[in-house]
Amino acid sequence: MTGDSVFFSRVLTETTLTFHIIYATLGVGVPLMIMIAQWIGIKKNDQYYILLARRWTRGFVITVAVGVVTGTAIGLQLSLLWPNFMVLAGNVIALPLFMETFAFFFEAIFLGIYLYTWDRFENQKKHLLLLIPVAIGASFSAVFITIVNSFMNAPQGFDLINGQLANVNPITAMFNPAMPTKVAHVVVTAYMTSAFVLASIAAFRLATGSKHVYHKKALLLTMKLGLVFSIATAIIGDFSGKYLAEYQPEKLAAAEWHFETSSEAPLLMYGILDENNEVKYAIEIPFALSILAHWWPSAVVTGLDQFPPDEIPPLYIHYLFDTMVTIGIGLLLLSLIYWFGVKRGWSFVHSKLFLWFAVLSGPLAMIAIEAGWWLAEVGRQPWILRGIMRTADAATTNPNVDLMLVLFSILYIILGIGTIIVMIRMFKRNPIEKELADREIEKGGMLK
Repeated sequence: MTGDSVFFSRVLTETTLTFHIIYATLGVGVPLMIMIAQWIGIKKNDQYYILLARRWTRGFVITVAVGVVTGTAIGLQLSLLWPNFMVLAGNVIALPLFMETFAFFFEAIFLGIYLYTWDRFENQKKHLLLLIPVAIGASFSAVFITIVNSFMNAPQGFDLINGQLANVNPITAMFNPAMPTKVAHVVVTAYMTSAFVLASIAAFRLATGSKHVYHKKALLLTMKLGLVFSIATAIIGDFSGKYLAEYQPEKLAAAEWHFETSSEAPLLMYGILDENNEVKYAIEIPFALSILAHWWPSAVVTGLDQFPPDEIPPLYIHYLFDTMVTIGIGLLLLSLIYWFGVKRGWSFVHSKLFLWFAVLSGPLAMIAIEAGWWLAEVGRQPWILRGIMRTADAATTNPNVDLMLVLFSILYIILGIGTIIVMIRMFKRNPIEKELADREIEKGGMLK
């Protein structure tokens, strides 16, 4: 049953992370979007942006509530499914786990105050100050939990002497080589994805017939933010490739189907592998892998021929890499065309066809996030703690993990459906037109 336990433990963990990452990403990125919208509203004396912040906050609270449940499930599963890993990690990398909890409570406290005091501040600038700790807490929750994941990819800060832990240094463990690029990539992509998810909602309302200026301003703001964070993601992604080339060359080689160590290595996009591990139908970009790995087109890139067969990650991570990169480039181009089109007065960017492309931006951004996390986790296999502990050695031997998988899957289905129903009902019962009328924004002549 041990082999089955390892398999089901992996499937359950992957299922939980796949579901949780939706709420975690929005939980990190949306507070910044809310803060920016309210700041612009104050700066321009434009109550549409203030209303954007208010309505986004209502939806954000729902994602926070569900995110707490799924985050708790991850903590529970780490202890139950991976006890051997937690014995080691609990002694070395527990500090950022504790700090992540503190960051969440810091965020939740100020979020509650922010919600409760919506109409109690005559000065909106003072109310805006409450969003700063919310955004900081949300972002640092991602920072601390990603530090733990970085440690799994580049473990340090301890010695193993005769199988026993010694010389433990939690600070050294936290500031491992994977930390800078991984933390930056996770946080920035959360901002980018949140911007495109909010943009897709505004685009959907416009594409389905609404002409309201509220949705137009929402789309313009979120597409601009999406463009900024798409560019940042591309830059950080380049540094991530260079980190992999130096510290996890097997992951980079597997993601790029780079089987033999060579110089002037091309970057392979798409394609398939046949039964002999020969690449077919791929698009080769000359010298690009060498540049990605080491800056120079003539640089030598380590291939899979340098690693034992049992330490090579699954080769299907190439498709995850392709998915992530393709969507990322597509979103960057989409937001760039929209921004440039608005500046130039192109009617095309307001057409239904383009708006439907914008509607797809949110789901596609979330797919890219999922592909990126699968690439990060599957690409580390067969290690749960790279070079030190294999995944099979860390898993529980309990034979009932398959039952846990069924029960947790049912829970996630209920939570997912529940989130959608609550969101739809909440905004259907309180459409923007009704809220504008109730607040007498247009009647008071505050907006033009």
